Amino acid sequence: MSLLTDNIIPGEHGKVFGTNANEEMELIEIKNKLLNLDGISEVHINNSIFPKEFTVFTNKVISVAEIEKSVKSIGFHAIPKELI
Repeated sequence: MSLLTDNIIPGEHGKVFGTNANEEMELIEIKNKLLNLDGISEVHINNSIFPKEFTVFTNKVISVAEIEKSVKSIGFHAIPKELI
């Protein structure tokens, strides 16, 4: 557990999450839900791979747990990907 693994730090890299959402409308629902959170500036969806991924960009420090909780509230999972 560290600042970098437990939080999304503002910047150009963002944080990548995997999700169990498959349909385009489900991914858009996730994007809209996240954009309503204070501090989230952009959400990019990568639906050309499986499992689907989205990248969250922020303008302030946001906890990964807050993202997971928000996505879970609409019935999907958000699993942070660890960069190697």
